[in-house]
Amino acid sequence: MKVVLFCGGMGTRIREYSDSVPKPMVPIGYRPVLWHVMRYYAHFGHKDFILCLGYKADVVKNYFLNYDECVSNNFVLSNGGHKLKLLSSDIHDWNITFVDTGTSSNVGQRLKAVEPYLDGESMFLANYSDGLTNLPLPEYIDHFRTRGKVGCFLAVKPNLSSHVVLVDGDLAAGIQPISQTSLLINGGFFVFRNEIFDYMEDGEELVEEPFQRLIAQEQLLAYKYDGFWAPMDTFKDRQQLEELYARGDAPWELWKHAKNGRFGVRSAMLKIPKAQKRVVFSNA
Repeated sequence: MKVVLFCGGMGTRIREYSDSVPKPMVPIGYRPVLWHVMRYYAHFGHKDFILCLGYKADVVKNYFLNYDECVSNNFVLSNGGHKLKLLSSDIHDWNITFVDTGTSSNVGQRLKAVEPYLDGESMFLANYSDGLTNLPLPEYIDHFRTRGKVGCFLAVKPNLSSHVVLVDGDLAAGIQPISQTSLLINGGFFVFRNEIFDYMEDGEELVEEPFQRLIAQEQLLAYKYDGFWAPMDTFKDRQQLEELYARGDAPWELWKHAKNGRFGVRSAMLKIPKAQKRVVFSNA
């Protein structure tokens, strides 16, 4: 299936980078977070990408136009440096379509802008370009196919340090970390049937009016996932992801785990209670 990635964000909450690079190009280790997202999909065989570009689109284009395979692959250099042999490759079989979808467009507008590139596709994947997970993608897609709905997204626990407060009048009746509540948020990693475009109007934000129409017709699935999921919204988020990567313990690098014989999905979040869940939509 084709993979649509929303790459137009400015990353205003990551000030160290946002003035020079777009948010999807903020690095984790040697590669930008966008590459990590794409490598995750490619690991499961989904290598046909559509990048919805916006802010500093030229940075994304130039990165792939001048892509250096040697940065993240082993290689042999011989003949006094004149001969190079790659021992593995990242993107030789990737197909990447670059589409300028506007500097200030919202996610819904970006998705509508690439509709012509999805003609003939009965289903496709879509995602923000700054969220990482170890979600077993084939199982997720199979669940979506079985249910026969128009759309699906990950419902995950918020990766926040805030506390939820219960109030009785002006008295505090309770306080607990938000991570220990039943609150769920939109974690992206969408799967859509092409009919999603029938629910969209020009200028609308994807998770607002279109999703409300899907909900009203019981056509939107929320796939609860309590494994590893992490966004890169802030400088602190980036530091945490960088630390996992530096330790060689990045849960989203399933391609490396497979090479090492580690196929199990490791949980990095608390188990979700069986009580009724509340889902909150938010742009990752």
